Amino acid sequence: MAEKSFAAALNEQISNEFAASQQYIASAVYYDAETLPRLAAFFYRQALEEREHAMMMIRYLLDVGEQVQIPDVKSVSTTYADGSEPVKIALDQEKRVSDEIFSLFELARELKDYRAEQFLQWFIKEQVEEVSLMEDLLNVVERSSDNLLLAEEFIARESFGAEGSDPTAPPAADEGE
Repeated sequence: MAEKSFAAALNEQISNEFAASQQYIASAVYYDAETLPRLAAFFYRQALEEREHAMMMIRYLLDVGEQVQIPDVKSVSTTYADGSEPVKIALDQEKRVSDEIFSLFELARELKDYRAEQFLQWFIKEQVEEVSLMEDLLNVVERSSDNLLLAEEFIARESFGAEGSDPTAPPAADEGE
């Protein structure tokens, strides 16, 4: 039997999602300060998306009658070595979050918590998309490292990262019911 409850593990993931949101805000601030508004907007959207993931997890815990723990907010640096470093950090972060979601899924399966397993299905699909998105952005930013205005052009031309809302997403705690 698993040593940790699913609720405890999901509370840890809520903390990870809020931390990811903070990291994305730091990246957005960096690009904003560099007068790269499309890269900044991309990362501001990513920050909101990670916050939304945390809120979905909070809603799930509330819906199944579990205790919710709100984590401390840690400071994040807004300085980077170059214009590609924030994207490299973001890609590493998305890969780590994928592993965390997979571990949550394994725990749910081990505990035979079918509600939790079903809840996590959407997050698994989401992480495939997030890793792919960051890999693509890193390719573009690295190719245009001498002139990040080319990455700005790409984001504008392709409406990169501006997908609409997903009707299959779980409800978030801050949505009206």
